[in-house]
Amino acid sequence: MSTSTSPAPATTSAGPLGSISQHRRLPRFGAAGIFAVGAAAGIMLSAVTGFALVLAAIYAVVLGTAGLHVGSRLLEGRRTAADRLVTALVRIAFALAMVPLVWLVWTVVSKGTARLDGAFFNQSMFGIANEGGGAYHAIMGTLIITAVTAVISVPVGLLTAIYLVEYGHGKLPKAINLLVDVMTGIPSIVAGLFAYALFSLFFGPGVRLGIAGAVALSVLMTPVVVRSAEEVFKLVPNELREASYALGVPKWRTIVKVVIPTAIAGLGTGITLAIARVIGETAPLLVTVGITAVTNLDPFNGRIATLPVFAYYQLTRPGVPPEFAVDRAWTAAFILIILVMALNVVARLISRFFAPKTGR
Repeated sequence: MSTSTSPAPATTSAGPLGSISQHRRLPRFGAAGIFAVGAAAGIMLSAVTGFALVLAAIYAVVLGTAGLHVGSRLLEGRRTAADRLVTALVRIAFALAMVPLVWLVWTVVSKGTARLDGAFFNQSMFGIANEGGGAYHAIMGTLIITAVTAVISVPVGLLTAIYLVEYGHGKLPKAINLLVDVMTGIPSIVAGLFAYALFSLFFGPGVRLGIAGAVALSVLMTPVVVRSAEEVFKLVPNELREASYALGVPKWRTIVKVVIPTAIAGLGTGITLAIARVIGETAPLLVTVGITAVTNLDPFNGRIATLPVFAYYQLTRPGVPPEFAVDRAWTAAFILIILVMALNVVARLISRFFAPKTGR
């Protein structure tokens, strides 16, 4: 008579170093619930000690984060609690960074829509003392000076970047890199003073010209174009260059037909962002261009109004009563923000639609 016995289930034993401790996991919305309870306790504490919006927010964030860390450590263990704490701190830092931006945009939008009408876009300030008027002359001046700045800066920046990446060897590229780094951090007022001094040599003291403002802005824009184009050219694979050279194509033609078309999306994005960098500059234009109440579309003949300078003078010299000029200043600032946002959108579209296709 034979008896069959089923094998006993295998058991594993682990020493202190090999033991694995298992903890429960918080439910899907458990972490948010614990943080909300801590935040509510912080708000109640602020109400007891004397309610203030900023103080209530600080108490809520501190107690909410502390409660989340303690609750996670009790239920999930030390490592998961540390991970949740760091994640919460990163999100808090992001929220703090967004507060000034949201506040700025909300303030400009809420105040800038007061004069956002048709007259603001098709009238100048000629003959306007109080109510009415517009910024047509300043909008056109901004577009003209920015376009002239791009015409000056883009070819110089691109050619400099091509030299640094494709031809640069020895001490000269190092000197150019140092100069570009210095120009990148130069204060904008210094660029304005440089352009003013340069044009004063030819036209005398007190000269105010649109081209002088474009030269001042080009001093600020050129190093941005150089750096962005240089990084984009470095991303072009060397295999493409070597394949072109192997076919007997000269270097200059390789750059024109292979390197630049491959990098065209990055170049367009970098140039667009460089334009957005200088379109709102005020200090150089205060020194070199000044302000005028009439529409002048010739950058080589006299003063030209620009949006940043227009907003500055409307805010600092509003007249009596000041409400109308202050409204025009806020609306000009709002239009500047719209222009910068539009340029950023254009940069993203260029990067998306003109990027080289890698798939088959």
